[in-house]
Amino acid sequence: MGFSFLTQEIAMDLGTANTVIFMNDQIVLDEPSIVAIDNATGKAIALGQKAKLMQERENPGIKTVRPMKDGVIADFNAAEMMIRGFIKQVNNKRKSIFTPNIKMVVGIPSGSTEVEIRAVRDSSEHAGGRDVYLIFEPMASALGIGLDVEAPKGNMVVDIGGGTTEIAVISLGGIVVQDSIKVAGDVFTNDIQQYLRQQHNIRVGQITAEKIKIAIGAVIPDLEDGEPEPYNITGPNLMTAHPVHATITYQEIAHCLDKSIARIETGILHVLEQTPPELYSDIVENGIWLAGGGSLLRGLAKRFTEKVNIEFHVAEDPLRAVARGTCMALKNTDNYSFLMR
Repeated sequence: MGFSFLTQEIAMDLGTANTVIFMNDQIVLDEPSIVAIDNATGKAIALGQKAKLMQERENPGIKTVRPMKDGVIADFNAAEMMIRGFIKQVNNKRKSIFTPNIKMVVGIPSGSTEVEIRAVRDSSEHAGGRDVYLIFEPMASALGIGLDVEAPKGNMVVDIGGGTTEIAVISLGGIVVQDSIKVAGDVFTNDIQQYLRQQHNIRVGQITAEKIKIAIGAVIPDLEDGEPEPYNITGPNLMTAHPVHATITYQEIAHCLDKSIARIETGILHVLEQTPPELYSDIVENGIWLAGGGSLLRGLAKRFTEKVNIEFHVAEDPLRAVARGTCMALKNTDNYSFLMR
C-alpha cells in the first residue's frame, strides 16, 4: 500500500552547465553540473559548486567530471552519482525517517536519440526515481516562459543552454518543427579561449573564459546602453610562460563570438523555413522567445531581430525557464500528453 505523504515530487533541469531542482514550487538546488571523483576509490568527493572550485586545479588523485556534454549524458556513472548526490542534498534539508518514493520530471534536449533518452531515464531511476517523466527542453522553456503550449497557436522558443541550442515551434501541445544545434555556452567559452590565444598570445582556462563571457559577453559591437567596463586578465604568455596582462573589451568578444552566433541564426531561419504558414503568421505576431543562459549575452535579441525581421524577446529569468517549466509539468503529469514515461 502506498502512502501519498511518502511520495516526493522533484522537477529537474539536468543541464550541461547547471542542474536546477524545484520542489513545492521552490528552487531547492541550483548547482553547477560537475562531480569531483577520487581516482583511487571511484567515489564522488564533491558535487556542484564545491567540485567547480576544484575544476582545472585538481591533483592526480582527483578528477573533475562534467557528466553532461552537448545536453546529454556523456558519463553515465558520474551522472548517476551527481543526480543521487543532489537528491540526497535536497532530502537532507527535509528531515524524514522514511525514504520517499520519488516522482520526477526531467528536461532533455529535443534532438535526443532513443539511447540518450534511455540513459537519462536509467540514471534517474538508479538515483531513486520511482516514477520518471521526461519533457523536451523547448516545451519546458515555453511552459516556464508562460506560453500557452496547448493553444491552437504557433509559439517559437530558442533556448541557448550550455551544450545545445534548442529551437522549436510549438502548437497544440506538440513540437511542430525543431532543431537542436551543438552551438551554445560551452562553444562561446571555447571561442573566447581561442581568441585570447591568437590575438593576445595568452592562455586562459575555461573558468576565466566563462567569467569574461558573463562580465562582458556581447554579440554586437555597439551597445546602445549599459556598456560593460573592459575586463582585465592575467595569464601565461604562450611562448615564454611569463605573466601577461591584457584588457579585453566587449567589442572584442562580439567579434570572436560572431561565427557561432551566425550558426544559431542559420538554425533559426532553417526552422522558420519549415514552419507551416498559419503558425508562421502567429510567430510574426507574437515574436520569438529567448531562454537559457546564452540569451543573457548583451545585444542578442537586437541582433536576431535585425537578422530575422521578427521581434525577439528575452524571457524573465531565462536561466531557470526550463526548470520552471519542468515544475509546471510535474503538477500536470495527468493532463500533459507531451510528457514521456
